[in-house]
Amino acid sequence: MTWLQVIVLAIVQGLTEFLPISSSGHLVLVPSAAGWSDQGLAFDVAVHFGSLIAVCVFFRNDIVALLRGSGQLLTFTMQTPESRIALAIGIGTVPAAAAGLALAGWIEANLRSPTVIVFTLAGYAIVMVLADRFGRRERNVADVTLRDAIVIGCAQALALVPGTSRSGVTISAARILGFDRRDAARYSFLLSVPVILLASIYEMGGLIVGDEPVAWLQLAIAALVSAVVAYASIDFFMRFVSRIGLLPFALYRLVLAAVILYVLV
Repeated sequence: MTWLQVIVLAIVQGLTEFLPISSSGHLVLVPSAAGWSDQGLAFDVAVHFGSLIAVCVFFRNDIVALLRGSGQLLTFTMQTPESRIALAIGIGTVPAAAAGLALAGWIEANLRSPTVIVFTLAGYAIVMVLADRFGRRERNVADVTLRDAIVIGCAQALALVPGTSRSGVTISAARILGFDRRDAARYSFLLSVPVILLASIYEMGGLIVGDEPVAWLQLAIAALVSAVVAYASIDFFMRFVSRIGLLPFALYRLVLAAVILYVLV
């Protein structure tokens, strides 16, 4: 990869990871449109790790509270909101982790294509609009239940398919369950932490023990750029989500899907 590709794709990842417009879809589409070869899974993992750094720094107080709540779970204490949220996030991580282990290779080989992304961009745009329009706004993160954890966790597993958007599908699921927009986004971002961390550890381990040469400097710079841009993206989204909702992002997805479809045809 050239340094131009590294910087551009890292910026794309940082901008799109926490906006409900599909970072994985853009990481497939941008190289395709620019005539670049696919950057590969190692690069995708590096920029996702940068996004993980951003969300951990932005929600550092929540992360500390969840770690405290996780410690309470070890003593079989579930009397605090932190312990209940920590348990919900742990349960919600299982579907995506299991699906990733079972299907990641097949998805990588068969679904990283513009045709698939057209359908996922458009289909989930409609889901987002309906969920945001008709979802109630009466619950917050502290109200999360076992059912919520399972439903939103299963929704997160769907984001393994490029073009879906992990944040888009989990926020939509939370809105359907009656969560306030801001708290739906907050829970979605916190839920991303274990999955991204587990995926990064798994893939980086494979790179370290593998025989293929790895451009570690490029991956490190990509992760740093992605982290900075993702932090700004989270800040923007959390400031405006309560007012703007998901409609602008759904419209963007529909327009992008139409452009891709036009180019393909």
